[in-house]
Amino acid sequence: MSHTTEEMMTIAAARALPDGATCFVGIGLPSTAANLARHTHAPELVLIYESGTIGAKPARLPLSIGDGILAETADAVVSVPEIFNYWLQAGRIDIGFLGAAQIDRFGNINTTVIGADYQRPTVRLPGAGGAPEIAASSKEAIVVLRQSKRSFVDRVDFVTSAGFGTGPGFRQRHGLRGAGPTTVITDLGVYAPDPATSELVLTRLHPDVTVEQAKAACGWELSVPRDPARTPPPSEAELAALRALKPSPKAAS
Repeated sequence: MSHTTEEMMTIAAARALPDGATCFVGIGLPSTAANLARHTHAPELVLIYESGTIGAKPARLPLSIGDGILAETADAVVSVPEIFNYWLQAGRIDIGFLGAAQIDRFGNINTTVIGADYQRPTVRLPGAGGAPEIAASSKEAIVVLRQSKRSFVDRVDFVTSAGFGTGPGFRQRHGLRGAGPTTVITDLGVYAPDPATSELVLTRLHPDVTVEQAKAACGWELSVPRDPARTPPPSEAELAALRALKPSPKAAS
């Protein structure tokens, strides 16, 4: 069964989520991948959204963190302060699952502004939401985004959520308890921080993607293993589940 690059990215991101983990889900691509994981290999994945829903089990994709289907299908609904103070900051979240407009070679995320001048940016983005705390306090973070030289940059224009800052030791010096972005998944491949330098390196290419394509869509001199692994292509079951997982027309109206 044929698939698009976006479907491959979403399925690869879903596969990164283990069954039974507690996952703080960002809206957009992370939410799609997290719900796909729950509908396929990880039925016991606990989805937590910033609005206070714990264990949400939506049959369709939520349109936002305030979509009623999250509360209707959750095991519990608590206050936003409780989500952050009791669950996230106390170290009870296994995976923070985030999107990004920009990410740099040290895994720092920008969802605030594009352009050097904060007061007069080229583009003003939606902003931080809970992402800075999710990136700081989750046991690990997974980031999913489409890859280009505009999104994969040497240095982000604004650090909304810290990855590895300026390099090794940054998180420890600043008291960031989580391990940081352990996996970054794009429409071209999968990246992970180098243990020695904390710089993102290519670990796996998606089907039909070349090393040259990955390098051309990266804003720094990308480190690539001599023979990078390949992401297994989507199964028919994964594609069918993903394509069935859409917002309902009633919800979108």
